[in-house]
Amino acid sequence: MTDYLTYEEFGRRFFEVAVTEERVGSAFSDLAGEDFQVGPIPSGPGGVAKVWADVRISEPKLTRAVGDLITFTVKIPLRIGLLIDLRVDRIRYDVDGLITLPLTVHAANPLELRIEVDPPRPRDVWVDVSSHNIRASVVRVVASVDNEIRRFIAQYVADEIDKPEVKAARIIDVAKGIEGAFHSL
Repeated sequence: MTDYLTYEEFGRRFFEVAVTEERVGSAFSDLAGEDFQVGPIPSGPGGVAKVWADVRISEPKLTRAVGDLITFTVKIPLRIGLLIDLRVDRIRYDVDGLITLPLTVHAANPLELRIEVDPPRPRDVWVDVSSHNIRASVVRVVASVDNEIRRFIAQYVADEIDKPEVKAARIIDVAKGIEGAFHSL
């Protein structure tokens, strides 16, 4: 005998099976492995210091939480080579970073799954800056290097997740997928 489900039960089970770390992660896979350079960014009192950064974004890690809503926490690791130009001296730093993004998956009309992501703020970016000497440590504090890195990385990721191709990847047209499945029978 067949064990029937209500439409509501079916929908909930469908959501839990369809909305996995792998599927949601694919919407953010374009960010992984990307290298970019920034600078010069004026920093410190009066913008006397100029900051350049070589950034590498690694593969995002997702954690799913199933409750009334299905949510995810995305952690995006970064490696940054940082150069601060003080006009009289250039100081290099190695930076490890991590961006944390909360995501929520919603059902939407006509029949879509939509991945909503809050743009990151500087407080969502963790950085560990390695100073190689005392002078580098002092410059880092005076030039507010850590805060500038957090601010810039948060803005860069916010701009990336707002790009049309990333927005499109965050919308899954379920009706189109079902139609394709029936046509292939």
